[in-house]
Amino acid sequence: MTTPAVPPPAVAGAVHPLDDPARVSLLGAHAHLAERRGRVLRYLVDVAPFHSMPPAPGPADWADMAALVGPGGLVPLTGVVSPPAGWEEAQSVPGVQLTGDDVVGGHDAEAVRLGAADVPEMLDLVERTKPGPFRLRTVELGTYLGIRRGGALVAMAGERLHPPGWTEISAVCTDPAHRGQGLATRLVLAVAAGIRDRGETPFMHAAAANTSAIRLYESLGFRLRRTTTFRAVQVPADLLVG
Repeated sequence: MTTPAVPPPAVAGAVHPLDDPARVSLLGAHAHLAERRGRVLRYLVDVAPFHSMPPAPGPADWADMAALVGPGGLVPLTGVVSPPAGWEEAQSVPGVQLTGDDVVGGHDAEAVRLGAADVPEMLDLVERTKPGPFRLRTVELGTYLGIRRGGALVAMAGERLHPPGWTEISAVCTDPAHRGQGLATRLVLAVAAGIRDRGETPFMHAAAANTSAIRLYESLGFRLRRTTTFRAVQVPADLLVG
């Protein structure tokens, strides 16, 4: 895996949009798909699982998150925050964030735009390939492209988080019977081409253990920006919420 370049000196008060891409997406391009209580945010539950706390959250913010999610609820978090006592860490998976500054992409004549009518097939493909979370309305986050064989959806990729100037490529998956044909590569490049057409830059996330996917993305020109952790905490089941 490549080593991230040394970042430029930080500007006082400046935060890179990819440091907490879910939050800036929920405050911007995806505000219409957000739920909010006080300063805490999350995607509508049938769209995506991501939640976001404000920088340096206080007790009132954690109380708002508990009220939003409910006792015993699971809170997948973005950004770096430490939950209060009693909130158990339910998930901690090392990951990487890759940026495609040098990825040009390429449109693909066989890649078709997927929409609401295709969701049952998309959910079936996701269930068989496990590329990450995908829900009934995830398709509303951006452009999703697929390749069909004999009328059946056998591969797809699409857009997820959308911070200013950037778009995440996600849900990259191929039916096991059709792997080894370069379909994932073609779809990643096709989605990237659409992102570039808007004057934006693609980026991706992957589990650090998924070295085969990381090698593929690096071969397409993506480069490691930072390591990260995919975390989720659980609201105490006995917590009284207002």
